[in-house]
Amino acid sequence: MSATDTGQVVVVGAGIAGLAAAHRLLERGVRVTVLEAADRVGGKLLPGEIAGVRVDLGAESMLARRPEAVALAREAGLGDRLRPPSTATASIWTRGALRPMPKGHVMGVPGTAAALSGVLSEEGLARIGRDADLPRTEVGDDVAVGEYVAGRLGREVVDRLVEPLLGGVYAGDAYRISMRSAVPQLYQAARTHDSLTEAVRDIQAKAAAARQTGPVFTGIEGGVGTLPLAVAASVRARGGEIVTGTPVTELRRVAPDPAREPGRDGSPAGGPRTGWRIVAGDRVRYADAVIVAVPAPVAARLLRAEAPAAAAELAAVEYASMALITLAYRRAGLALPEGSGFLVPPVDGRTIKAATFASQKWGWIADEDPDVVVLRTSVGRYGETEVLGRADDDLVGVSRHDLREATGLDAAPLAARVTRWTDGLPQYPVGHHARVARVRAHVAAVPGLAVCGAPYDGVGIPACVASAYAAVDQLGGDLTAVRELTAHPVQSLHGGAGE
Repeated sequence: MSATDTGQVVVVGAGIAGLAAAHRLLERGVRVTVLEAADRVGGKLLPGEIAGVRVDLGAESMLARRPEAVALAREAGLGDRLRPPSTATASIWTRGALRPMPKGHVMGVPGTAAALSGVLSEEGLARIGRDADLPRTEVGDDVAVGEYVAGRLGREVVDRLVEPLLGGVYAGDAYRISMRSAVPQLYQAARTHDSLTEAVRDIQAKAAAARQTGPVFTGIEGGVGTLPLAVAASVRARGGEIVTGTPVTELRRVAPDPAREPGRDGSPAGGPRTGWRIVAGDRVRYADAVIVAVPAPVAARLLRAEAPAAAAELAAVEYASMALITLAYRRAGLALPEGSGFLVPPVDGRTIKAATFASQKWGWIADEDPDVVVLRTSVGRYGETEVLGRADDDLVGVSRHDLREATGLDAAPLAARVTRWTDGLPQYPVGHHARVARVRAHVAAVPGLAVCGAPYDGVGIPACVASAYAAVDQLGGDLTAVRELTAHPVQSLHGGAGE
């Protein structure tokens, strides 16, 4: 009998991964309780408002060409609120000017030198042309994206384009980030081509042959932050229990006491059966199985007793912190460049790493109040601590300074909000895929236990949902999806500017 055949499953964590897992379990007729330490659901997805306009204060878009997140939104009743970006054009603020974001690249890696014309110097463009003459570079079991691309095409490609694009997804360092985990399609192509630009052109040709239509990304009217709220409402409507403000402090496998009345506190009915004892808040609960859907450091603490090897691996996962500064302006007299915003390469020495012209990117934000324009900037990369230690007013000030330098915007905002995401983004360094495989192997050896979320197979919403569904399958005895995700993580693309 699998852990989900009967009885109770406790999901630890009510971010989008935990909620997706609960939703899938309920579809399969399993009784579910979700325990969340925070006083709200949603994790890094957070709806909010500024100057009376609804906005996202966390992630603002999701990949539309993967099925998981869009399908979950539809199942939760948000299908008629899915909205593509109003504009797909963006810029890059580099070498003293806003320049059009190049096309014809894979996460900043071009198929031809001409694709990066205008962003790179003449010397940088010439260096790309030498790729075809270089001997093959073996990628081995894994390699850092920046290291590999710089060796083939020169550092300028990495510093001016790959770094800001990857930084927008991971807030990380391109010279540390795993190509196998973060840009898996590029890693696979590089294994079979002598030239990197040839590998990119092959990826592009296959994409063209697939004839994918429709937007690459989508948002939700009212904000992507409304997705976990809708999923949570669906979970409750299906009979699931969600308890917030209740941190789980201990997970232990136990043999239930046959003298205890079955069914109380979630204890199994039908006689004693090995399960889980969960200490959460001031209450002890019992369950047949547990899905741990929390950040790696929290998962490490919870798994230390029953899966110590997995806990040790998870404790080594590093995180980057960042902050989003949301600004509202009066539209009258305001002139912004066209497009959704811009990215900023770290090599240029600016404080902000991106800016999103939210009212131009999302039609529903513009419609909320036609007299208000919403922008947001982001600051913070892996290893940076000084900038995130500044007061909110200082972060608003440096954002206004950089916006003025980039766009000429000198007006005072109507309102400003700073949202800090401390340890918000797990880092995927070289060897991350092997660490995930080891964690999953250790976890699979413990009956009635599974893990999911951003530390494993991708940081985007579809990746988190996919890992949640794989965890549910694992509890049911099917490891197919877990093995597929471990071998082929979900690439988390950049959703424009400022994502």
